Amino acid sequence: MYKRQALVESALAHIRLMEDLDFFRLKVSLKSSDVPTTISAYRLLADQVDYPLHLGVTEAGTMLSAAIKSALGIGALLHRGIGDTIRVSVTGDPVRELPIAYGILRALKLRLVGPEIISCPTCGRCEIDLPKLVKTVERCLRGERTYVKVAVMGCVVNGPGEAAHADAGIAGGRGGRMLLFARGRKTRRISADEAVGALADEVCRILEEGCE
Repeated sequence: MYKRQALVESALAHIRLMEDLDFFRLKVSLKSSDVPTTISAYRLLADQVDYPLHLGVTEAGTMLSAAIKSALGIGALLHRGIGDTIRVSVTGDPVRELPIAYGILRALKLRLVGPEIISCPTCGRCEIDLPKLVKTVERCLRGERTYVKVAVMGCVVNGPGEAAHADAGIAGGRGGRMLLFARGRKTRRISADEAVGALADEVCRILEEGCE
């Protein structure tokens, strides 16, 4: 509680300093490496000022830790309508911050950039090497900036429904056979070996036509 209050009081003092100098073109950021403190401090400040807010959980660590902390801290605030710009903090190459930032915005449907891949956890019904297939699809779509929803599902129970609701998708069946979907319709049966190539062809076709 004290740390949250201290952050907000410090921000307000600096804001008053700039306003006393007749400078009002401000954007305010609160620096904390603690997720609950970040969320509560920004919420408190947002109730007191109308300046745009720059969100971030600072010193969030390496890739996995940064992704978790940023998704929780930044995501919770954006979901409440708080925040105007964001920065994900990752120890190392700052280019690695971009997929996390885009992922947060994409998950909240605030900015649809790049492919969204839907894939299921493996279970006893899965008869294909789903983790390998998903990683291959991810590599295939890496670098694409246009939003497209792609489902890579492992069985015939949940798979067809998810694949049918994606722009393009594949759903595993028995004996290594799979169903290929495009624009909500089942197009044909394919083997697991054909899956990546067939799915990539459908995604390319959809991107050329323009996703709805």
